[in-house]
Amino acid sequence: MRSIERHLALWILGAAGLGAVLLGLVAYLVILSDLNDSLDENLNAVATAVADRIAARPPGVAAGADSAEIVVVEWTPQGRMSFSSDLRVALQFSNRSGLARQHIQGTDWDTYTVARPGGVVQAAQRARIQQEEAAEVAASLFLPFLLVFGLAAVLLILALRRGLAPLDRTAIDVAARSASSLAPIDTAHLPREITPLVLALNGLMQRLADSLQARQRFVADAAHELRTPITALRLQLQLLQGAADDASRRIAANALQAGIDRAQHLVEQLLALSRAEPGAQAEPLQRLALAALAQAAVGRSSANAESRGIDLGARIESPGAVAGDAEQLRVLIDNLVGNALRFTPRGGVVDVVVADADGCAVLRVIDDGPGIAAEARERVFERFHRAPGVAPAHAGENTSGLGLSIVKAIAERHDAQVTLHAGRGGHGLEVRVVFPAAGAVP
Repeated sequence: MRSIERHLALWILGAAGLGAVLLGLVAYLVILSDLNDSLDENLNAVATAVADRIAARPPGVAAGADSAEIVVVEWTPQGRMSFSSDLRVALQFSNRSGLARQHIQGTDWDTYTVARPGGVVQAAQRARIQQEEAAEVAASLFLPFLLVFGLAAVLLILALRRGLAPLDRTAIDVAARSASSLAPIDTAHLPREITPLVLALNGLMQRLADSLQARQRFVADAAHELRTPITALRLQLQLLQGAADDASRRIAANALQAGIDRAQHLVEQLLALSRAEPGAQAEPLQRLALAALAQAAVGRSSANAESRGIDLGARIESPGAVAGDAEQLRVLIDNLVGNALRFTPRGGVVDVVVADADGCAVLRVIDDGPGIAAEARERVFERFHRAPGVAPAHAGENTSGLGLSIVKAIAERHDAQVTLHAGRGGHGLEVRVVFPAAGAVP
């Protein structure tokens, strides 16, 4: 497992180590340059001092033979050696004053020449002496520098551990939570750098809490709503079993069949709502024509509408391009059409309209039913809620109270908006679903 602390420590220490090497190299070069200047000045001073004493030296002085670090050679103006402090170093005569370098017997020598009317003086020193002295000075600084670097590395690691401690505390806090403990993590004392991460975790836990709460509410509501049809089915079965003649058995069988149909419809509605819940696995969105889906839904419901004496039709004003899941949109339209047929009385009209408005596809389902009062329109989207005073227009009809809940859930998964309005002439109900523009649909 990758460690952020180790990763940061390696990079920082590596950068610090490289910086230390570069700093040492720069220090060596600076010291070497300063020593070069200092030693060149020494050569100048020696050559100048000897040249000043040439006039006082008695003629015929013998050449020296010592091996001092600085070799001094005196020449006559004509280039004849008159004195050398080390005969083993054969300096080349030059009457040009100033600093120069000579290569003698495989060794580089730095020379400084002072030319006077009475003679020429050269002071010379091995070039490597300057490098050796610079290296000695740099080496003398290496141990203290190494100790300082080691101390800085220890302090750096301690600082990293202290700086990353909030991450450890946050990880312990998250690990200690159970599946039912989804309260947000306190961000009051967190560093600014990890606050976005913790806020994202809090958002995730809030979504998980909402999902768990929705599922628990869904299970409780489903159990409550299923209890009534199951009880009714049991009673109808008992009536069928206790029927005394064929006519009674036929009536009981028909009632039982109707009860089974209602229970099946409720279960299908519950499954549809479950698939439309947030967090459910969603199919990839594709480019669809809302008009084709609406026409197909009208075709599926035409026989039902005819049996109820309702004029059901589709009015297509535009293709209605949307980004959607074909199966879920089918469920949405079927629920809207089914609700409209259920509440529209015989002789009424139900229109399914597809149009465009401001670049958005709009689906409208308009019926001639009793409508829903403006103050009650928000609550009808809640599960199992039925608008007060509104009953199906046909005998034997029953509602699950889930149709509009399913419509709203599917619409939200498609980023669409569902609104309720008064129908034609202020009577009935219009359900309007506005889908976003499908320009980005693959």
